[in-house]
Order: sequence, then C-alpha cells, then structure tokens
Amino acid sequence: MRATLLLGVAAMALVACDGDPAPVERGANPTLPAPQRGLLPNMTIPRPAGWGTERPTVPQGYTIQAIATDMRIPRQMVALPNGDILVAEGSGGNAPTLRPKDFIAGIIKSWGKSSVSGGNRLTLLRDADGDGTYETRNIFASDLNAPYGLALANGSIYVANQDALVRFDYVEGQTEASGPPVQVTGLPAAINHHWTKALAASPDGRFLYVGIGSNSNITERGMTAEVDRAMVWEINAETGAHRPYATGLRNPTALTIQPGSGQLWAVVNERDEIGPNLVPDYLTSVREGAFYGWPYSYWGQNVDERVRPQNPQLVAAAVAPDYALGSHVAALGLAFSTPAMGASFADGVFVGEHGSWNRSVPSGYRVVFVPFEGGRPAGDAVDFATGFLNAEGNARGRPVGVTIDARGGLVIADDLSNTIWRVTASQPQPAATPAAAVPPAGAPAAGDTPAGDTTAAPGR
Repeated sequence: MRATLLLGVAAMALVACDGDPAPVERGANPTLPAPQRGLLPNMTIPRPAGWGTERPTVPQGYTIQAIATDMRIPRQMVALPNGDILVAEGSGGNAPTLRPKDFIAGIIKSWGKSSVSGGNRLTLLRDADGDGTYETRNIFASDLNAPYGLALANGSIYVANQDALVRFDYVEGQTEASGPPVQVTGLPAAINHHWTKALAASPDGRFLYVGIGSNSNITERGMTAEVDRAMVWEINAETGAHRPYATGLRNPTALTIQPGSGQLWAVVNERDEIGPNLVPDYLTSVREGAFYGWPYSYWGQNVDERVRPQNPQLVAAAVAPDYALGSHVAALGLAFSTPAMGASFADGVFVGEHGSWNRSVPSGYRVVFVPFEGGRPAGDAVDFATGFLNAEGNARGRPVGVTIDARGGLVIADDLSNTIWRVTASQPQPAATPAAAVPPAGAPAAGDTPAGDTTAAPGR
C-alpha cells in the first residue's frame, strides 16, 4: 500500500513537470541557470528496448560491430598488449533509502536497468588472428565483489572491487588468473551510495589512483558518512599506503592517464535535485591537492545553499573543471584517442555517457568525442556513437566504459544490452604515437615553480 501511494505521488509529480527549459550545454565555459527546487526532480527513464537487428550509429567511414553479447553487466575494460580485452562485470551498492523520494527514484531508475545479475567476474575476449571476430571468451577471474576499475601495471592486473583494490599476477597471453587475488588495500565500502571505484595506474606503475564517490547526493547522511569519500586516492602499488590526491569530486566514475604528459584525467558525475540543467557532469584534469567543490559548491565557486554548515574557505579554494559534458549525462567511460581512430578523432577523448534519469528530456545515452589541442579540451564535443535511444525514446543500450585496444579500435561496454561493441575506421590509419608532454591546466611553466609548491604529477 505504501509503495503504491508513493508511486502515485511520483506519477503526479511527473505529470506536473513542464519539461526541460534549456538544451544540455557542453564546453569549457557553460552558462549555468539558477537552481530549481521541488518535491521531486523531473524523472524519465527510457525502458529497455533491445537492439534487434540494429546497432549504434557511428560517423561515415567507421564500422561498428558487436564482439561479445550475453555479458553480465559489463562496466570498465582494459586493453592488453597482445590485443586481448579484459572486461569487469558486476553491480554493487544497495545503500539504504533515507527519504520517500529516494524510494521513488530507486524504483524509477530500476526500470531502465538490465534484468541480468552482475557477474562479479573478469571476462577475457580474444581475437587471435586479428580479423575483428573475437572467437575466444574466457572467465579470467570469478567470485569478485562488484569489480569496476581495471589497470595493467607492474606485471599485474589491478582490480578495484567495491570494497578493496586487489591484484592478479599477469603474463601476457594468459587467459585465466593463476591464483586468487592479492589485496593491495581496502577501500571505503560502508553504505556505498556510489559503489563504483574507478582506477588508473601512473605511467611508471608506482601509484594507483582510485576514484571514490560520495555517500549521498549532497550530504544527506551527514559528513561522517563522507569520510574518505568524494575524492581520488593515490595508493602506493607496493605497500598499499594511500592518501587523498584530490578532493571535492562528487563521483569520479572513470580515470585515465594522458599519454605523453602523464596527467591524470577524470569524468565526474555531479549533484542532483537543483534542476534539469544543473549541475553539469564534467571532464577534468585532476590536480594534486586540488579541491573541486563538493559538497559546498559546484563548477568552481557557485555555492550550493542546501549544504549546512557552509564552508566559505573551501569554496574560495574550489577549482573549476576543464569541460562540461552536460547535466545528468552520467559520464562513466573515458579514454584518450590515438591516430588509429582517424584524423578527425586522433587528438582528444572518448566519453561513455550512460544517460540521465532526472530530466524529462533524457540526456546522455551516447559516446561523445571531446577534441583536444595543446593537451587540453578545445572546441565542441562531437556525438560519435548514438542510437542508444530508439525513435520511441526507449533504450536499446547504455554506454559505460570505453577503451582503445591494441589494434586501434574503440571498444564500448553497454551494460543494458550486455554487449561489447568495437568501432574501427574503415580505412587503415597511421600507427599510434604518444602526445607531446603538456603540463596540467593551471600548472606553472617549467622553471616557474612557486615557492613552497611541492606537488608533482602522477608517477612522480
């Protein structure tokens, strides 16, 4: 009876919504509207529709094919040097609800998810002859706890489970783990409102970077629940010792290292419930010691009045992100491109956008390309893989992780249709070359280090 009543309230709230008043804005300097508050946010979840004979749409001159189907909630991937692709499959979380609106939102969000249970495993895909058909599929490791982030370093496969960073010894070409995982360090796992743990390794393999999301939208559970949350940890790969590397990142869902510069980058999911066009999810370089606003402010120093007590000192120090991806797009995947993807998409990043639940007009549900110039975002984002929503507004799929494999293809995990897609340029492209080293945004030029500044880029 209670559930029926709450869903009725939700339905009335949805009927009352007037739609989203402005388009999703992307770029380095987005125009931010005034916050909007209400009983419930606008909520629209495209229902699962399946691909049938269709497939995502990619630009002319590119081909996309499904290289694996019937996965069990594929999330992030790592491309191995011999051409194999390792996929993390799983689903975690299950934080208790706090408010009636949380209960309603949870039910509505569930309508847009796969009915398949998470695999809690790593699956290895192999195309032995390089013809584009991945004829071998092996369970590399099983009985994991909601694995998400993956990285290859130091002769090991590192896996960020929802509660611990673990590693497996790895020899190129092996198709299954040679033994159980070894724990590097535990990760915050109480409540796990945001359970995903993104992962990247420094270029020299000395450090692992783990993205840890907040335990709430905007501190509804109290600040005690947010200890060690909404930040990126730097972890010593040998000892497991860790420290905060950057803070105020509400939910850093994917991390990667920029080739050449060694700079750490992230995509971050921002806060909800202040309107369909606030707050933009974003792409940003992650600067050591920087504070990115959550929970006190957003997009730099725009104060979130819902937070009590306020913290003007931290707000004054808040760093604005590099690039807005649009509000509520739910960016979950991030990969730097290579020249093998063709001249138009050679320099920049691909971002997997899982898709919104709290807009009456859905946003996301696509893979976009953000062009770079001089090592930083420059120009308008381009929709690269689309068609995840059909003409009726239902979802054929939802992109999550993206990676460039050893042969220069863009690989996309789709956790709604449980498919792994691979996109290649129709004509052979030049071999990949690393980008020139570029300092992170806001960093001093060589030789201009300010007095007292002891920070260093990843891999120091």
